[in-house]
Amino acid sequence: MLSLVIVLVVRVVYVVMYQCGKPFPKGASRSFTTLIVLGSGGHTAEMLSLLSVLRMDRFTPRFYIAAATDNMSLHKARSFEHSLADDKPAVKEDSSLQYTQIYRSREVGQSYVTSVWTTILATLHALWLMIRIRPQVILCNGPGTCIPLCLIAFLFKVLGIRWSSIFYVESVARVKKLSLSGLLLYKLRIADQFFVQWPQLQNKYPRAHYVGCLM
Repeated sequence: MLSLVIVLVVRVVYVVMYQCGKPFPKGASRSFTTLIVLGSGGHTAEMLSLLSVLRMDRFTPRFYIAAATDNMSLHKARSFEHSLADDKPAVKEDSSLQYTQIYRSREVGQSYVTSVWTTILATLHALWLMIRIRPQVILCNGPGTCIPLCLIAFLFKVLGIRWSSIFYVESVARVKKLSLSGLLLYKLRIADQFFVQWPQLQNKYPRAHYVGCLM
């Protein structure tokens, strides 16, 4: 038992200290299976704005994920992909694009007692999605639905199951302090690359990369 604990501790240290910050290993493919986490309250608009400046041919197939109670984000993602197809006739919506909803751990106003069950359910659902999708890249920018997905991705790294490079871009609305999601991913060193859009945040969190306003 002790030897197993030692091995796990060594793996965690290896993942955190030596591999984070080196998102693409040698021999990586030219395109990457990409998981894109969307969210309400402006997160989806910011994420789609970010995607618009990326080389989308490098991030395919793409899996868009939003909370089960978020009825607008996946619709916006489909509209975004349709606009790409209009601009570039070679880009077509096919099996390389998938849209999925995920259970939320806790809804606004939900009691903490009942949230225990919903958290377990959401975690199991996130685990199933990560096993099914097996993403090489995870893009997220703040919605709470990214936390179980990123935690499972980190666990997969530690266990040597799958290496998923996690890119976190803090919301432009966060000027002086990180969101709870961002703070967790930063403090636990789960994100491979952590980006902020305001210089004062980079000064406060020195491991973050300042990229300016992306909106």
